[in-house]
Amino acid sequence: MNRFVFSNFLSIKTSRVFVPLRSVGLRGQDAPFSGTMAEVKAKLIDHFGLEEGYKPVPKSREHLLKHVPKLEDLPPRSMQESFTYAIIPFSVEKTLQDKYVALFGHIRMGRLMEDMDLFGVWLCYKHLKIPKLPEGVHMPYTFVTILVDKITFTDIQTVITEDIRLSGHISWVGRSSMEVVVWLEQKEKDVYKKITRALFLFAARNATNTSAAPVNPILPASDEEKSILSGGEKRKKRRQKVAEESIFKVQPNDCEQSIMYELYKRTTPLQTMELNVRSLPKNCRWMSDSYIVNTFPCFPEYRNAQYTVFGGFLMRNGLEISWVAARLYNKSPAKIKHICDISFRSPVSVSSFIKMVAYVVYTQEQYIEVMTVADILDSTTGEQMTSNIFYYTFKAPSAVPEVLPRSYQETMWYIQGRRKFRYSLGIDEE
Repeated sequence: MNRFVFSNFLSIKTSRVFVPLRSVGLRGQDAPFSGTMAEVKAKLIDHFGLEEGYKPVPKSREHLLKHVPKLEDLPPRSMQESFTYAIIPFSVEKTLQDKYVALFGHIRMGRLMEDMDLFGVWLCYKHLKIPKLPEGVHMPYTFVTILVDKITFTDIQTVITEDIRLSGHISWVGRSSMEVVVWLEQKEKDVYKKITRALFLFAARNATNTSAAPVNPILPASDEEKSILSGGEKRKKRRQKVAEESIFKVQPNDCEQSIMYELYKRTTPLQTMELNVRSLPKNCRWMSDSYIVNTFPCFPEYRNAQYTVFGGFLMRNGLEISWVAARLYNKSPAKIKHICDISFRSPVSVSSFIKMVAYVVYTQEQYIEVMTVADILDSTTGEQMTSNIFYYTFKAPSAVPEVLPRSYQETMWYIQGRRKFRYSLGIDEE
């Protein structure tokens, strides 16, 4: 799923503000300003030769296939060369406030996730350098979001009247994949303060999204860039390890099997051996009673360059339905603290229906772990296929009721939720 969204773009003149690289991880010269996020979107449409306005059949990009370079034709790039920043100018653009505002004057985090995803595509474009690309020829690439790694939010209370700044750079590359780090900050008394940092993994594809396309290798320009690149290699190995040891592929470890047995003992009454009789302990709730469902159609408004659904749109809806699930479970406000391993499994047609189910799968003290599954519903056949799985950690003002599984499948979700929760909080694995 390429991440280009077609929309009406703002045209806003802003003063240029330089961002010291040390504020976001790199060191050296000041970072270049890419403009407002509306201007970034417009630039992407222009550079990739896309079209505004709806057309039943998208413009063909097959003529660009001959310009896809070979790996050996791509010069190495430093991380410094992809570093840039953009802003969302809430302080001067009042119409943006209506689009982004949440309850009590805060900013909708789901909307910001959309912007971070699109900004990640812009950073991928900034990294690419194709010396043999003829002048005037559009970029013969598309970019597909593979996953979003752990995202941790600070305690900053966002406000709708102050500017947001997005900044970042490429932090690791494979042959056709790129890891992108994106920082999100908001201005407070002329100082930008961190809201979160996110790691996106993108796949580079050719102009028609039919095969992989090579990307420029990274040649670290400093010891700090070497350290960042090494961290990218470690994260790649961790992702491979987690995928191989998924609860849906291999059986739980010894510690988790002990937890499963304790759950069984706590919820099975000793006075009867009747099949399927379960007992709910005090101040606990069944997982099967702790979920919400939302089904909605997709429209061309949410399309990308391939006329499939823009991934940021799915991330926004996943976060917002998960927040509702956490709020209703605890019956009090819950603040998003972590997002863990958003995965994209398959593209979503703009003619599809999306069914999102948000389950509370694990709780601990003040924390609520929500697993949200996005399924594609075929409106003609009724067939259902999972497109995305999201894991969110919310924090409530006080301790929350404990959620407990009633079936074996729910117990697997409980164990998986526990794993995601521990990873989000940086708790060592058993």
